[in-house]
Amino acid sequence: MTDLIQLATQPAVWVALATLVVMEVVLGVDNLIFISILTNKLPADQQTRARRIGIGLALILRLGLLGTVAFIVHLTEPVFSVLGQDFSWRDLILIGGGLFLLWKATKEIHHSVDPDETGEKTVGGTIGFGAAIGQILLLDLVFSIDSIITAVGMTEHVPVMMVAVVVAVIVMLVAAEPLSAFIARNPTVVMLALGFLIMIGMTLIAEGFGAHVPKGYIYTAMAFSAGVEGLNMLARGRRRAAGGGRNQA
Repeated sequence: MTDLIQLATQPAVWVALATLVVMEVVLGVDNLIFISILTNKLPADQQTRARRIGIGLALILRLGLLGTVAFIVHLTEPVFSVLGQDFSWRDLILIGGGLFLLWKATKEIHHSVDPDETGEKTVGGTIGFGAAIGQILLLDLVFSIDSIITAVGMTEHVPVMMVAVVVAVIVMLVAAEPLSAFIARNPTVVMLALGFLIMIGMTLIAEGFGAHVPKGYIYTAMAFSAGVEGLNMLARGRRRAAGGGRNQA
């Protein structure tokens, strides 16, 4: 307890905490998009419960991983080399997670464009509850390991990391329902979000092969695309309003 009080009196600790919270929230956006798309495939009466359970279990997973931070740091050590390229367990996890995202996003795009080919419905009931929770945890494991390794370089205090994770997960819980509802109401946003997942998947694979991609470039591209889609939605809304006014006249 005394150690925590001493930490709370250090301005550098508060700066590190604020930085970590922002980083965790930004990284959580990727995860939240995936969770929203995945849980929207469930029956309507299971969607909210799946989001809450998935995010809650993700919190437990992240806190558990922080308890093994000394082990996670060693995941960056090379375990084998191929053609002069060293690969660590972190690299393999990032590559695996990136391939999973590419597979999942491509599959969802295929079902959205041509749902009749597989006979699956596009709204609700196309995935099992347990499968949804499992996939949420699988992807969160990938993002958690990456974010924890990054956080270790920013602060050595595990309690600070834990507080940042808890705050970020609370933000995810609050934002999950509005984001999922927004995606469900706007089919074009689903395709845009799936495009984001493909871009994130490619970034994870590149990171796994040692090519560092500045996150600022990724989120700038996402923000620009979201802005363009926002303008398109505004234009569509105005056209519908104008058409409704003419019909009434």
